[in-house]
Amino acid sequence: MSGTPAGAVRRTRSRRGPAHGTPRPWPDRSLPWIYLAPALLVLGGLLVYPVWQLGLISLLEYTQAQVSGGEPTSFRGLGNYRELFGDEQFRQVLLTTVLFAAACVGGTLAVGCGLAVLLTRVRALPRLALMLAALGAWATPAVTGSTVWLLLFDPDFGPVNRVLGLGDHSWTYGRYSAFLLVLLEVVWCSFPFVMVTVYAGIRAVPSEVLEAAALDGASQWRIWRSVLAPMLRPILAIVTIQSVIWDFKVFTQIYVMTNGGGIAGQNLVLNVYAYQRAFASSEYGLGSAIGVVMLLILLAVTLGYLRLLRRQGEVL
Repeated sequence: MSGTPAGAVRRTRSRRGPAHGTPRPWPDRSLPWIYLAPALLVLGGLLVYPVWQLGLISLLEYTQAQVSGGEPTSFRGLGNYRELFGDEQFRQVLLTTVLFAAACVGGTLAVGCGLAVLLTRVRALPRLALMLAALGAWATPAVTGSTVWLLLFDPDFGPVNRVLGLGDHSWTYGRYSAFLLVLLEVVWCSFPFVMVTVYAGIRAVPSEVLEAAALDGASQWRIWRSVLAPMLRPILAIVTIQSVIWDFKVFTQIYVMTNGGGIAGQNLVLNVYAYQRAFASSEYGLGSAIGVVMLLILLAVTLGYLRLLRRQGEVL
């Protein structure tokens, strides 16, 4: 340090910041929040305010009479929720929605993960063809996809019944066959997201790990179960949560393919049931209460799954 001016030393220290590991000042820690502020404001306007309005309307007596201004709006508190959970049809629809969403999520994950593994085993040209076909299914609007599937399974003109020799069998007449048809369509339009995401995760796994497992004599199923699945658990958590959210709030496929919920409401799910109560019956308070119940269920499932992964050390 001999021959170095003292002023230069002070300037160098001031540029490097405080010595001895002193924490950065408060403005440095707030800098990320400043960058995030515009996005948070947009999300607040698009998410927080609608959710607030949904919760507020669910506590009111809000029918067509109140919408048109004919009668004053009255506060019901939890009255809409008590009426909702006292309704046998709502409890049945809630159970049906949970079971149907679970089947859709399971089917989507199975098909998506299976095709992701297949993509790593085929050559470049078949891989490209499969990727383009999957992305085409993913990009198809829900109304268009549902209409095409109805045409394929049409009892008079559909090719599926002819190939299977089912004659004029109507898939949308029976409760379980209609749910099966909708489930197939939901899986068809949802698996590409899982396939592409899991495939990207598999490509990031070191090839040496897979080669070592193959040399040890592990089958493809054992490699997936014991090697790939544990390493891809954070990615699988993301696609599982996304699939749960999408499949639990299915509306378009059920509404289009079962003509608004099936015969006598046998194919109703919560989203369609909320639409019927809010708009068909003009009971906006009850419809909003159904929306709040769906929101709370999805939040509970998501937070519970993330908490489980955090205990296992998979997420921070």
